Amino acid sequence: MEEKENTENAEMGKRKHSHDTKIVIKYYYERIRQNTRNFLKWMGLSVLTGLVVGGASAVFAGCIKAATEYRDTHNWIFMLLPVAGVLIVFMYEKIGRQDGGTNQVLATIKSKDDVPFLSAPLIFVSTLLTHLTGGSAGREGASIQFGGSIGNWLGKLAHLDEFDHHVMIMCGMSAAFAAVFGTPMAAAVFAMEVVSVGVMYYAALLPCVIASIIAAEFATGMGIDPETFPVHSIPGLTVETGLKMALIAVGCGILSILFCILLKTVGQLYTKYLKNPYIRIVVAAGVIILLTICLNTKDYMGAGSGLIARAIEKGEARPLDFLWKMLLTALTMRAGYRGGEIVPAFSIGATFGCVAGGILGFSPELAAAASMVALFCGVTNCPITAMLISFELFGFSGAAYYLIAISISYAVSGYYSLYKDQTIVYSKYKARYINRKTR
Repeated sequence: MEEKENTENAEMGKRKHSHDTKIVIKYYYERIRQNTRNFLKWMGLSVLTGLVVGGASAVFAGCIKAATEYRDTHNWIFMLLPVAGVLIVFMYEKIGRQDGGTNQVLATIKSKDDVPFLSAPLIFVSTLLTHLTGGSAGREGASIQFGGSIGNWLGKLAHLDEFDHHVMIMCGMSAAFAAVFGTPMAAAVFAMEVVSVGVMYYAALLPCVIASIIAAEFATGMGIDPETFPVHSIPGLTVETGLKMALIAVGCGILSILFCILLKTVGQLYTKYLKNPYIRIVVAAGVIILLTICLNTKDYMGAGSGLIARAIEKGEARPLDFLWKMLLTALTMRAGYRGGEIVPAFSIGATFGCVAGGILGFSPELAAAASMVALFCGVTNCPITAMLISFELFGFSGAAYYLIAISISYAVSGYYSLYKDQTIVYSKYKARYINRKTR
């Protein structure tokens, strides 16, 4: 009897063990199936985003290049800056009232809002007009908004939920940034880093990386070559050179604050004294034209890539280049012209560093390169992106100097930013949650 009972218990134990094993297998099978589906979904969507946004951004970059070349050989077109301004205001008044620019894209990633699909063609045309007629503006703001708008549209087509929808917007931003600048590493991280300082959206890592690489390669295949600036004069790191670099970096941090304050102040003055957007942009265009004629140079038109190249490759910059570029960019962007402030920030940083390096007896070329990414870090609060930009544009030879400049500028620049909807989640100075908007 006892033997029979033991046998039954053993059989029950085997059945229970078998049942438990099936449950465990089913659990892991479902997990693996879900993860595989998620992986394949994002691989497919990121490849699609990279191709669509990369192709569109390559066309955009090609048009900007053609517009810049035409402006450089036809000086008379600069006099049409007021006309271009009126056209831009008219377009946004009639069909783009809901467009909030780059800030709207950043806000959308954290909320349930949408990036209007009309943002893509609007920012394309308006940025093209700004560059064609000589406004002091970049192109990255347009590319971020452009890519975010297309990513938002693709997310709707794929019927993604709210959270995946936000990832698609970041994916589109990364793809556009990579296609326009040819820096896929920095582009992939920028979209994840810029929204909330102190928090990285790692859920977007795979799609942003894949989309960035495909978009950059696609743009290169279409003839949009990535910009690189070789830095030849790199001294060995010593206490003296390190201190000089640190001093220049402090200057970059302070300059980034001044640039953000200047943009905000000019915007407030425009709003207070020139309430009508048509009058505002015409008056601003007149001031920009007058200043440019008085300065007797075309160097401050457009993004300022010529200033960057001359400062980094030749170690040459006029003493006030960075101040004039700051002022003209603020006058242009806050009047209503479109484009972006990041490439102008690059040129401001490069020219400032070049001048400061010459004064301190430090390599002007290296100071220009380090200051370029340091100022970018100061106005965007994106140190990791800044580091990756420096490696992709300048190589690794001066890595120690770039890291010194970026880290110091990040600390000195405080809570200022180009983007009013950027959030400082964790303090720059303590491991403390603060969750506050930038200034």
